[in-house]
Amino acid sequence: MKMSLFLDDRIGAPSSWPFLLALHAATTTASHFHCSAAPPLTAYIKERKTSSHHNCSHSRRKRKNTLHEERLMKLENGYEHEDDDMCKTIEVASVVVVDQFPPARGMVDGDELDREGEELFTPPLNFAIVDNGVFRSGFPDTANFAFLQTLGLRSIIYLCPEPYPEANNEFLKSNGIKLFQFGIEGYKVDRDGENAQEPFVNIPEDTIREALKVVLDVRNHPLLIHCKRGKHRTGCVVGCLRKLQKWCLSSIFDEYQRFAAAKARVSDQRFMELFDIASLKHIPISFSCSNR
Repeated sequence: MKMSLFLDDRIGAPSSWPFLLALHAATTTASHFHCSAAPPLTAYIKERKTSSHHNCSHSRRKRKNTLHEERLMKLENGYEHEDDDMCKTIEVASVVVVDQFPPARGMVDGDELDREGEELFTPPLNFAIVDNGVFRSGFPDTANFAFLQTLGLRSIIYLCPEPYPEANNEFLKSNGIKLFQFGIEGYKVDRDGENAQEPFVNIPEDTIREALKVVLDVRNHPLLIHCKRGKHRTGCVVGCLRKLQKWCLSSIFDEYQRFAAAKARVSDQRFMELFDIASLKHIPISFSCSNR
């Protein structure tokens, strides 16, 4: 129901306003009644669309959750398979490593034996190769005899003044090794651990020269040069030999310090620097690897 009001010049007097207000109120009431009794079609359609949209969104979320759960299950299964493969690979690698390397030698029941019951070779303290047929070390004891036998020694140069031990003499006799002893006194040390006198005077140049003549004679090879620790007296003899081999001083000092370490002495290095090799130059050094 729709009503239209038209105002013209005739309906404009103040006496006709109450009638117009009443007519407007009746029209508004009728329109309101019509809307409440029969909702418009657009409201119904809007409600259906909202409900349908809610149902579709719920279905999409459910489908997405299902896909997410399936992906997680696949990933977990894949990681499990990868872990299995990794474990299998590690097991195979461990078997290969065990089969590839031979059993390591070691101490058995405190004895110096390998797993086959063979004796292990123990070199003396500070043992090293100086040149072809020439070796150096500290004082060898009975535990080192088996190792020294493998060198096939002909001679030993002993640089200490003390008598050679009986066990060592027996070893020399049983293996046909000749002993050359050049007694050089050790350094005198005071209570504070410092040298009581200038150690430079304790290194006799003539004795070092005689020891070098034995070293240069290839008829004495293979030979071993040793003192007590294989550091100072042995280091001086080897250092003077290096001068004959035309080593530079820096290389000679580096070799000396490698064995003397914290016990290196400036006096020893000064002795090697000032040592005169003129009287030994006529002796050929045919055994040296530096000649090749």
